[in-house]
Amino acid sequence: MLSKIKQITEKLKNPHIVNLIGTAVTQVLNMVQIAILFRYMSIDKMGAWFFFQGTVGLVDTFRAGLLSTAFVTSYAGTTKERAAEVAGSAWYLSTLITGLFVLVNVGYLVIPYRVGDIGLDLFLKWFGLVFIITMPSFLASCILQAEKRFDRLLYMRATSTCLSIIMVTILITLNKLNLMTVIYTGFVSGGITSLMTIVLGWARINTFFRKSTQTVKALFAFGKYSVGTALGSSMFRSSDTYIINFMLGPGSLAVYNLGLRLMELVEIPLRSFAATVMPPLSAAYNQDNKYHVIYLLKKYSGLLTILLIPVVVGSLLFAEVAIWIVDKKYLSTEAANVFRVFMTFALLYPVERFMALTLDAINQPKVNMIKLIFMLTANIVGDFLGVWIFGNIYGVAFATILPILTGMIISYHWLQKYMKFALWDVYKIGWLETQWLIKDSWAVLRKKKTAGNAK
Repeated sequence: MLSKIKQITEKLKNPHIVNLIGTAVTQVLNMVQIAILFRYMSIDKMGAWFFFQGTVGLVDTFRAGLLSTAFVTSYAGTTKERAAEVAGSAWYLSTLITGLFVLVNVGYLVIPYRVGDIGLDLFLKWFGLVFIITMPSFLASCILQAEKRFDRLLYMRATSTCLSIIMVTILITLNKLNLMTVIYTGFVSGGITSLMTIVLGWARINTFFRKSTQTVKALFAFGKYSVGTALGSSMFRSSDTYIINFMLGPGSLAVYNLGLRLMELVEIPLRSFAATVMPPLSAAYNQDNKYHVIYLLKKYSGLLTILLIPVVVGSLLFAEVAIWIVDKKYLSTEAANVFRVFMTFALLYPVERFMALTLDAINQPKVNMIKLIFMLTANIVGDFLGVWIFGNIYGVAFATILPILTGMIISYHWLQKYMKFALWDVYKIGWLETQWLIKDSWAVLRKKKTAGNAK
C-alpha cells in the first residue's frame, strides 16, 4: 500500500495535491480507528478517552505553538549550516518544555491525592511519558513541513495510525480491549514512529548540539505570540470538552465527539491548503504585494467555501447514515443532529481560517492571539448559556457560531487596515475559481480520453 502511495506522490509534484492526499489519508485512517473504538467501547469509556486525548492535545499545543510556525519561518530556504542551527535550537527548546512537563507529571505521581474524574486522572498520570515519546516525531513533522516533504509526513502519520489500528484490532480479537490498553497502544505506536524518524534522519537529532543562544532566543521571541494563538485555538476546541465532561458527563462527551469527528471531513482540505498557502502568502507580503496577499486570501477561502456546499448538503440529508456506519447504538442519541449543526456552520470556517492565516503571514501573530482570547471567551460564555438553556449538548453545538463570527469580525476589521476589500468578493472570486477548476479538470479528462481513443 505504501509503495503505491509513494508512486502516486512522486507523480504529483504539486505540493497542494500531495499534502491534500496526505491529509486525506491520515484523516480517513484516524476516522477508521475512532469508528472501531466507538463500536467496541462503551459510551462512558469513549468519553473518558476523548477527554484524555483532548487534554493531551491541549497541553501539546504549548510545544507546537511555541515552535512550529517559528521553526518553519526560520528553517525554510536557509543554508545547510543555518538549518542545522535552527533544528538544534528547536531540539533544545523542545527538550526544556518536555522536561518541565515531566516534572509536573512526577509531582502528581508522588503526592497521595488523586482526582476523581477518570479522564483527568489518566492525563495527570501519563502525559509526561506521552511528550517524551512524541518529541522526535513532533520535531520531524516541523522539519518535513519546512522542507515541503509532505510525502514523508504522510508516511510518518500513516505509520502511527496504522500501527494503532492493528494493535486495537488484535486487542479486540483477544478480548482485551479496554480504556487502558487503548492508551498503551498510543504509547507503542507513537514510540515506534518516533524511532522511525530518528533512524531515517527525518528528526535530525544529530543537530542537537548545533544550537545557538541567539537562535533559541529568536525562536522563543517569535513563538511567544504564536503560542498564545495556538493555545487559544486549542482551548477554544477543548473548552467544549471540559464543559460537557463536567456538566453533562462523559457519555454526552462521547456523543458530541462523534458528531465532531465526522465533521473532520471539512478539516481535510482546510489543513492541507493552510500548510501549502502559507509560503506564497508570506512571499507576497515580503515583496510588499498587498494586492496579491488579499487575492490569495479571497481565492482559497472562497474556493473552499463553494466546494464545501455539496458536502454540507449531503451531510444534512444523510447524517443518520453516517452515524449508523459508525455504530447504530448512537442513532438514539443527539449525534446526527449535532453533526448537522457542525456541518452547517462549517461554511464559515474557510474564511475565518484563511483570514487568521493571512494575519500570521503579514507578521501579525499578536492580533491573532488577541482575537483567539475573544473567541475563547465567546465560546465559553456560549457553552454555559447553551447548556443552561437546552440542558444538553445541542446548546454547546449551537454556541459554536458565536466564536466563529467573533473571529471573522475581528480579523476582517484588522485586515481592512492592511488593505481595503469587500467580504463578498471572497465568494465571487471563489465562484469564479470553482468554475475555472471545473473547466480545467474537464479539459484534462477530455484530453486523456482523446489520447486513449487515439491509441
